[in-house]
Amino acid sequence: MPVFTRLRDARDAHPVAARALRRTLHALAAALVVGALLMPNTAPGLRPGRFAGIPAEAIVGAVLLLALPRRPRIVVAALYGTGVGVLTVLNLLDIGFTEYLGRGFNVVLDWGLLDDAQSYVADSMGSTAATAAAVGAVVLALLLVTVTALATVRLGNLLARHRVRATRGALIAGTAWVACAALGIQVSGTPVASDRAAGALKGQTRRVVDTLRDEAAFAKEARTDAFGATPPDRLVPDLRGKDVVFAFIESYGRTAVEDPLIAPGVTRTLDARTAALARAGYHARSGWLTSATYGGSSWLGHSTALSGLWIDDQQRYRTATSGDRLTLTGAFRKTGAWDTVGVMPGVRKAWPEAEWYGLDKVYDAFDLGYRGPRFSWSTMPDQYALEAFQRLEHGRERDRPLMSEIILTSSHQPWAPIPELVDWDELGDGSVFDAIEKAGRKSSDVVADSTASRREYGRSVAYSVTSLTQWLERYGTDDTVLVFLGDHQPIARVSGDRASRDVPVSVVAKDPEVLERIDAWNWTEGLRPAEDAPVWKMSSFRDRFLTAYGSVPHPSGG
Repeated sequence: MPVFTRLRDARDAHPVAARALRRTLHALAAALVVGALLMPNTAPGLRPGRFAGIPAEAIVGAVLLLALPRRPRIVVAALYGTGVGVLTVLNLLDIGFTEYLGRGFNVVLDWGLLDDAQSYVADSMGSTAATAAAVGAVVLALLLVTVTALATVRLGNLLARHRVRATRGALIAGTAWVACAALGIQVSGTPVASDRAAGALKGQTRRVVDTLRDEAAFAKEARTDAFGATPPDRLVPDLRGKDVVFAFIESYGRTAVEDPLIAPGVTRTLDARTAALARAGYHARSGWLTSATYGGSSWLGHSTALSGLWIDDQQRYRTATSGDRLTLTGAFRKTGAWDTVGVMPGVRKAWPEAEWYGLDKVYDAFDLGYRGPRFSWSTMPDQYALEAFQRLEHGRERDRPLMSEIILTSSHQPWAPIPELVDWDELGDGSVFDAIEKAGRKSSDVVADSTASRREYGRSVAYSVTSLTQWLERYGTDDTVLVFLGDHQPIARVSGDRASRDVPVSVVAKDPEVLERIDAWNWTEGLRPAEDAPVWKMSSFRDRFLTAYGSVPHPSGG
């Protein structure tokens, strides 16, 4: 017996239950569509009061469906429901991106970041969990769009069966919407007369248009370079003979220094390391930079700091790295007075950007000789990466000084497990970390717990800062200059919903003339920047640094 025949027989045999089921499905369909039309695109907006409005889009949709004959009505209802479902998926992506990256989802640029998200889950939770999460997300998105389309078709058919009452209801709803809009009536601070879906669609459209417009404007900006034509002998003359290290500490943000739960441990570490370096003859100055990114996409922070361009999305990154913009690291290679090297333990695939950064040699995750365990996303502890840098490059005899770019990864989320410092002479091939990794906290125990994440984040930053400054204390010379900074703030779950994008930056050296060159910056003495220390856009750092150390502007492009 056909399935539909069985269903009809069951309905006829149980009319009361069938009627109750039908009405329940109508109510659920209405709740789904109206809820989707009222849905906000930020996590704080997900509160009951936001779903108490009258969506203008529902009224317009009802009027449209009431005016159409059966077949066009079904097609239009399906398309309308599909659109509402897609918009809901975009709202959910906005929520996720805002929580992790401090900005909404860009439909032009951000699809590639979903692969990075899956890789992060695989590194943190395992490949099986990552595959399950990816498949589940796709299935749920498709199911949401399909169910919303079917719900809209059901409601369209319901309106057609009760055309007179539906028309009267649409008129009443429309009148109520206009009255509430005119009087500014609100529930829990949210207007009752809602056009949330139209606003979300407008926002997504504006984001796309702005992205397309920005491409040409930014390409022109990238071609204009204040130091692009500066002769090699006029670049950083005041650092000649110095070994210069530019180090980025993952997620090292202002939150680490100022959050009441996190800061005590981090500031103790910064103060202790300032004192230890002073005993070794080093002194430091520290300030703040406002990063172009937040919560992730570290490469945007690296490229912004070193290029002098505000690189806050993937399109700008591709445009910049495919051009010939002079990077801060590239300036050292252009002089011909330095060997240049990159230490990138987080890089596990081809990295053509090395040429743009001006790096003669790059050591990625496979080149540093590490044979120990991974620590979640981080391929190796920072202490090991620094020791490998010393063994492979910094400690070698050479004819020219060395300029290095080092990306430290141990403070990358989910901040569990965290490596511990071991005796530098016992690092070996990294196997010494086996027991430490096994005894550490599981990422699954930390990732969903905001308080635990904040505590472990602070511990990871303290570990990275200590590793870097101990390396300097152990292996630095009178001619070593260390510049280290954060690439971005940690995610909102740790830094808070309205956190700034500021990150600490420090310059450390033994030679007093190196720090005298930046006296005009008015930075704080030591590794801990004062709350009122100067705050610059990260994109201004390249030009300020080049200028402070004697570089002469000679523009190119335009």
